[in-house]
Amino acid sequence: MKKDIHPKYNLKAKATCACGAVFEVGSTMPDIHVEICSQCHPFYTGNEKVMDTAGRVERFKKRQAAAVKAKTKVKK
Repeated sequence: MKKDIHPKYNLKAKATCACGAVFEVGSTMPDIHVEICSQCHPFYTGNEKVMDTAGRVERFKKRQAAAVKAKTKVKK
């Protein structure tokens, strides 16, 4: 490998999340700013957020209910 061409690797780089959490990570950058982390991501916290834009969730549920209703009519 060539010498003096690789970036400096920081073992204690500071990663700051938008929620306020601060982590020490390894990186070539000394400071990292992220929008979401394991302390505020819904997958890790268990808090599911449903972003309903223009009633899409209700329309989906309505179509699913109609499809189940149509299947029961066909079976009879």
